[in-house]
Amino acid sequence: MFCMSGRSTHSRRARSLWIALLSCLCALVPLGAGAGTDVIVLNSEDDSISLIDPRTYAEVGRTPIGREPHHLMPTPDRCDLLIANAIGNELVVVDPHTGAIRRRLPGIPDPYQLAFSPDGRWLVTAGLRLNRIDIYETDGLRPVKRLPVDAMPSHIAFAPDSQLAFVTLQSTEKIAAVDLSTQTIAWTLPVGKLPAGALITPDGGRLLVGIMGEDDVAVVDWRERRVVKRIKTGRGAHNLFLSDRPHRALVTNRLADTISVIDLGKLEKVEDFAVPGGPDDLVYSPDRSEIWVTARWRRQVVVLDTVTHAIKRTIRVGRSPHGIFFAAD
Repeated sequence: MFCMSGRSTHSRRARSLWIALLSCLCALVPLGAGAGTDVIVLNSEDDSISLIDPRTYAEVGRTPIGREPHHLMPTPDRCDLLIANAIGNELVVVDPHTGAIRRRLPGIPDPYQLAFSPDGRWLVTAGLRLNRIDIYETDGLRPVKRLPVDAMPSHIAFAPDSQLAFVTLQSTEKIAAVDLSTQTIAWTLPVGKLPAGALITPDGGRLLVGIMGEDDVAVVDWRERRVVKRIKTGRGAHNLFLSDRPHRALVTNRLADTISVIDLGKLEKVEDFAVPGGPDDLVYSPDRSEIWVTARWRRQVVVLDTVTHAIKRTIRVGRSPHGIFFAAD
């Protein structure tokens, strides 16, 4: 299904044929407004994507994509970009540089969030509306298991060995650990009110969870299944991302209009900087000189200097911008 390294000779040959066919098909697809763009932003309430030229900081196109796109994810080799339409019950495969639609994959129920396991074997989706976690084999996108959960599965992270997927359950104040080998819920753990973003530390030892209802980050020792610390960040602590600096992570505080910097060695907040408009998702430019942040309440993308955190530009996009992707090459 995707352009990925295979585990068998047969799979590799099949994928080679598919890539050759896809290349021919893509050559026939007119790129239109998306040609030459490198930044793609999902406008959740407009059912569209904004296409931005990072050289001019201008929105150069806006394309209808499907109902309620919230999150997006490149395939492990980054040759395709998957856009998850939650209400549309589909994934849309687009060119990661231009946003041109390559194909649609219907019959993917409520993919609010999606993520590939580190080994590339599994695709996991969180159905926030349908209260379930779906597991697919990446090859062929074959559905393997649908797991009902209590309420509102939201964000996803993985153990480094790909054995467990950690999914935050917003309305239950818990995280669920999914055993991917058995496709079962291995355990759940209370972490705080309205858990959202989840991030595994680079050493694999801790799971960080943004706790929107308590304005902090819960530090979870997932092997011992306990919360070992809480880091106060700001109102509406939502999503987490690795920084460009070693041993640092960023937390978007949606209600505080700030981003907090966490020292992963000390597990302490070391800095806040302002990002107006409800900062949500973010991405670094390929040269790491800029941070691009979606501002959910202002229909904007905010571009900041990585070193000074000063705002360089704001870019008008559609309603409720959420996921953002910056092509790396």
